[in-house]
Formats: sequence, C-alpha cells, structure tokens
Amino acid sequence: MRKVTSQFGDGSLQQKLTVGDLHFLSDAGLQNGGDGAGPNPHEFLGAALAACTSMTLKMYAGRKAMNLENAVVTVDIERNDEVEKFSRDIQLIGNLSVEEKERLLEIANKCPIHKALTGQIQIKTQLVS
Repeated sequence: MRKVTSQFGDGSLQQKLTVGDLHFLSDAGLQNGGDGAGPNPHEFLGAALAACTSMTLKMYAGRKAMNLENAVVTVDIERNDEVEKFSRDIQLIGNLSVEEKERLLEIANKCPIHKALTGQIQIKTQLVS
C-alpha cells in the first residue's frame, strides 16, 4: 500500500495530501476556521468506507455473476459523547433477487475498511528528522 503524506497547504488549515503520484487537498469547513477547499478528515474517512463498500460489492457480484449494475453507498458520520456514529446507506441497482440483496448486505460488512473501523486499531506515532 502506498503511504499517505500530508503537509500544510495555502489556506489557514488546508493540507496538501500525496499518495504516490496523486495529489489532493483536505481542509476544514468555514465554520471550523478553514476555507472549505477540500473534504475534511472525517469526510475522507466516510469516503474510504463508502468507496471500499462499493468496490467490495462490485467485486463479489462480478465473481458470483450477479446482475448488480451499481451500488450507491452514502456514509454520514456524527460524533456524540466522544463516540463516532457511522450511518451507511446502500442502494443496490440491478435485477437482483431478495436472496442476492441479503447476501450483498452481508458482504458489505466484510469490506476491509469496515473491518478496520470495527476491529482493533493501533497507531504508532514517532518523531522523525
């Protein structure tokens, strides 16, 4: 997996992110002192879960020859009492049986980002020079 690097951008809180040869921005919203020049870190976290879920469903449906035309995944994150609460809505588009839809819902919970967020996470932090 490629490393992600973040460094100060042009705005008050803007961050320039690099993943391999890809470059994009993260920023806080205006209400939080940023310029709104990119998704905030929580929005990137939601995007990771949404993208991983949709990719996982596409791969599984393809292997099982299911008629899944699209999977639209929407993730919302709220923070209440120091707890992150994720809401994930999945719209399955295609000619699918009830059984196939139920199986795809089970598979959604097996995407790697879902597993990472619901499993044990360790973060090692160190200063480098």
